[in-house]
Amino acid sequence: MRGGGHNVAGNGTVDDGLVLDLSRLNGVEVDAEARTVRVAAGATLAQVDRATEPANVAVPTGVVSNTGIAGLTLGGGVGWLTRAHGLTVDNLLSAEVVTVAGDTVTASEAENPDLFWGLRGGGGNFGVVTEFTFRAHPIPSLPLTGTFVYPAPLWASALAAYAAWTSDLPDELTSVLTFTVPPPIMGLGSDPLMLVGYAWASEDTASGAEVVDRLRRAAPPAVEAKEPVSWAAWQSSADAIFPRGSRGYWRNSSFDRLDPDVIAALIRRGTEQTWIGTGFDIHHLGGAFGRVPEDATPFPSRAARYWLNIYGFWAEPVDDIARKGFIRAFGDEVEPLGSGGRYLNFLGEEPEADPVQQAQQVYGVSKLERLAILKRDYDPQNLLRRNHNVRPAVPTGDTD
Repeated sequence: MRGGGHNVAGNGTVDDGLVLDLSRLNGVEVDAEARTVRVAAGATLAQVDRATEPANVAVPTGVVSNTGIAGLTLGGGVGWLTRAHGLTVDNLLSAEVVTVAGDTVTASEAENPDLFWGLRGGGGNFGVVTEFTFRAHPIPSLPLTGTFVYPAPLWASALAAYAAWTSDLPDELTSVLTFTVPPPIMGLGSDPLMLVGYAWASEDTASGAEVVDRLRRAAPPAVEAKEPVSWAAWQSSADAIFPRGSRGYWRNSSFDRLDPDVIAALIRRGTEQTWIGTGFDIHHLGGAFGRVPEDATPFPSRAARYWLNIYGFWAEPVDDIARKGFIRAFGDEVEPLGSGGRYLNFLGEEPEADPVQQAQQVYGVSKLERLAILKRDYDPQNLLRRNHNVRPAVPTGDTD
């Protein structure tokens, strides 16, 4: 799926090769007074940010600006405003959906609420979304953002300090910890680095600076990048790490804590990956994200304090085995240390995996049962199956 896909993870709709190209459906309409934003499904995050920035508002989205809004939203949407305002799906007010039957319906709390529930984390299983309406939030014209850079000798102390720092943060502060070999355009050398990026979602930047300074004092970075930039510029600051048109593979896990065992695994794997194109992130959650009731959306594990996203992007098929092997081995190693639950948008394609078991790992039994009933109602023949698939529930009384 082009335009509406989630980063490199977009797919055609069916095995026979039908591709829905929504890239020209990219309009964005901002109602600054109501703080709502209507977004056509083919828009990218960059297009949303450019439209909302003049009104000094933002929709909570992801961290890579060339991601499609549709794929990101239908899976959840974790980004720089997650702790302040929740996931992208937590800010979805309504969606226009074309069903498999050819009907166009509105999904919201008031209309087709069952479908609205399923869209907020259930992926592209129930229809083709053509338009979203989101709640937007005030954002400073030059928000407090920045990045601390740590070389490998500082990782152990910096990770311990980060774990302590994130144990008690105000909702306004969201941070993402990244291990990567930076691309040349970043000008940070060619050795593996740990980056701690942060964004403060409030006009009270003095309070935000005090919060950030607590980590600076506890773990002084080797390099600090904190030049004031616009929100749209900050949202695109990681784009160079994730080039378009790449081959890719992802795995993820959730964690309740960054204890010594988890930290040891992060340091070991961060030191091992010495090539450009593979890395991993720790997203600090909690805040507004964690206060959404567990059953309010299909999104898994609201209790998780951290998400680990392990990813790889490369150009040549010859690298597939090595790159996927690193990611899979790392994912297998940390899974026993995790707290359960997997994030749909960080889930790599596993052709050999059982689809039902994989879906259950994401959603859990009760949510998957509800999603399967919804799938039966909206796509009983499973036409929309080139995705992280939820299979339709067997109709009541049908034993075949």
